[in-house]
Amino acid sequence: MNKKMILFLSVLALGLLSACGNANNNTHLSGHETDNKQGDAQQHASSQGGHNMSQSMVSDNVKALFTFAPTTVKANEQTELTIQINGKDGKPVNEFNLNHEKLLHLIVVNHDLSFFNHIHPEYKGSGKFTISTSFPAGGDYKLFADFIPTNGSSTTLSERIQVEGKSGDHAAIAADAKLVKETDGKEIELALSSTKPKEEVTLTFNIRDALTKKGVNNLQPYLGAVGHVVILSADAEQYIHVHPIDEKSTGPQAQFATSFPNSGIYKLWAQFQHNNKVITVPFVVDIK
Repeated sequence: MNKKMILFLSVLALGLLSACGNANNNTHLSGHETDNKQGDAQQHASSQGGHNMSQSMVSDNVKALFTFAPTTVKANEQTELTIQINGKDGKPVNEFNLNHEKLLHLIVVNHDLSFFNHIHPEYKGSGKFTISTSFPAGGDYKLFADFIPTNGSSTTLSERIQVEGKSGDHAAIAADAKLVKETDGKEIELALSSTKPKEEVTLTFNIRDALTKKGVNNLQPYLGAVGHVVILSADAEQYIHVHPIDEKSTGPQAQFATSFPNSGIYKLWAQFQHNNKVITVPFVVDIK
């Protein structure tokens, strides 16, 4: 083989390797909102066994259609929500993987993040999930459907809705001066290993009895793990769902690994289970 042919083959091989690398680096997932406009890019993170994954969802592989019956949603009235998951070809996505004991996690927040609901619609087949729910006041809400299509990746699709009725008081979102909260007889303290964006961060929750200050070491599994954490940016554009590093921990310490995509204010809700009751505790942190 002459030198010109060897040089040509070497350049061709390098070109193929470069193309493969670019293809791998540009693989993302995303979805559209109900009105078929480009959905907000969501940041989705999950940590299982200490391994943290974070993706920005920006393609059209899966779509979700959120509908209500009755079609007009009113505050403090039960309404049936249907979430239809379809592929980019318009056909229903029929199979989903269990993700912490559920096929779909639905997160509901209002305009100022003062309301939070984590519920689980029932799967009816043919890509359809339904649940009966209500909203505590009128105003703007955002829904996040969090699921894993079989043979697909973790996906979060969102939709903003308007609920009729008297709006609740608007509260500005401000970082907590002290990361200690008391709820349901528990004192829960949060520590962050870093408050810088785009860095690996360990969230450490210490759960104590509010009266005795003794650590609670008999937490029960909640959705198959010691706890779950949902994080939203103040404008609800960035969504992060985090699972614990040690899912089998029973307290008093629960740790979660994640990262914050940008600087700014974030609100997070940690959920644990004790004495057969789910405890939800919110914190607001400033990442800068």
